[in-house]
Amino acid sequence: MQHLSSSSSPMLRRFCYFKIPSISSSAAVFSTSVTATLTHPARKKKLVFLGSPSVSASVLETLLDASSASDSLFEVAGIVTQPPSGRDRGRKVMPSPVAQHALDRGFPADLIFTPVKATEEAFLSDFSALEPELCITAAYGNILPTKFLKIPSLGTVNIHPSLLPLYRGAAPVQRALQDGVKETGVSLAFTVRALDAGPIIACKKMEIDDHIKAPELLDLLFAQGSKLLLQELPSIFDGSASTKAEPQDDTKATLAPKISQEESWLSFDQEASTLHNKVRAFAGWPGTRARILVIDEKSDKCSELEFKVITSRVYHGNDVQSNEDDEVTFRKGSLIIPCGQHTALEILEVQLPGKKVVNADAFWNGLRGQKLKKLQL
Repeated sequence: MQHLSSSSSPMLRRFCYFKIPSISSSAAVFSTSVTATLTHPARKKKLVFLGSPSVSASVLETLLDASSASDSLFEVAGIVTQPPSGRDRGRKVMPSPVAQHALDRGFPADLIFTPVKATEEAFLSDFSALEPELCITAAYGNILPTKFLKIPSLGTVNIHPSLLPLYRGAAPVQRALQDGVKETGVSLAFTVRALDAGPIIACKKMEIDDHIKAPELLDLLFAQGSKLLLQELPSIFDGSASTKAEPQDDTKATLAPKISQEESWLSFDQEASTLHNKVRAFAGWPGTRARILVIDEKSDKCSELEFKVITSRVYHGNDVQSNEDDEVTFRKGSLIIPCGQHTALEILEVQLPGKKVVNADAFWNGLRGQKLKKLQL
């Protein structure tokens, strides 16, 4: 069991006892009772937050701000996140974005839990000792076992960035963009053992255009999910949410499996719209990679060039036609690559291995007159 604390001592739970002196007057007793009621308002519900990436940190920020209000119904009693890992090029071991944000906010380090797996007995013991009443998950990244789900008395609620039962799984935003959907949304649902299959408390729809990328859409959906959560927390705390929650229709469920590096390659034999949607969906990680031929007509040599496609759009010119030479052209700041079904993809930004992102104009100028051709995979 890991904590984000340099001390290896177990978490201490402290109880304070106050001895009240004997008072003979009943009026004095009544006065003391009223004073105690006024100075000690109703106990706040204990909420534990589970999340890991930066989008989760934005949800935590919302919860911490709301919990600090004088009329708040809850307190954040603990945080569960992924263990520190090697990030960035130096592979320096760093806390997850959620853990770092909590520490920056002054949240107690011994109340930040970082189990490798949520099935660890030591973690479950410490988690149970918190006596949590409600858990909120937002892109936590670990499977929650039955033992965990039985601990919070009001259950566990997940912020899921899709309109459930659509896109259940690890990559709902990416798979939705890959499919080219025009509408998506965010759902609040109780967590059950089956994948993203719990009753839905509430959802919010959102229309999207064909230019938005996954990182931006994730931010928007989790921001909307945070607002939705704050609206629904009173009903979750008083138990009415569990009554009104709608069971999902499993016959309408679709899956959003985790993305792999192997999926990142683009094949220009596919239609341009398919490739453009993939560029948007895989933006950030793992990105989309492509290969083209670079031809130096002076030396009659050709070489293969690999690059990442950062920004694209579907070419809507009326001059797209079958080109046996598969030549890549440059027009008005865009690389135009012929694709399947007589379509073409405009590439606006690219990144060569080990280099910074550049626009198509800078990339084209760097070719110094060399020609480009589509590479047949």
